[in-house]
Amino acid sequence: MSKICQITGKKAMVGNNVSHSKRRTKRKFNVNLFTKKFFWPEQQAWISLTLSANGLRTINKKGLNAALMEAAEKGYITNVKLISF
Repeated sequence: MSKICQITGKKAMVGNNVSHSKRRTKRKFNVNLFTKKFFWPEQQAWISLTLSANGLRTINKKGLNAALMEAAEKGYITNVKLISF
């Protein structure tokens, strides 16, 4: 699975590696991603999302259902992994 936040769409960026030599190399700046489980009350189900720290703040601000609908509208989220206990 690629390293992309399912709520905000953030992904890895590429930049210059700063060193004190003449050789110029590129480096990769990864996103702060983690897997988090949420209870989705509208569907009465637990879901698992791969989020960045900014995505978690977005869910806290807007609510889970509104954040999921906005992410689906923008095309960041394609499928939601339902967890059964």
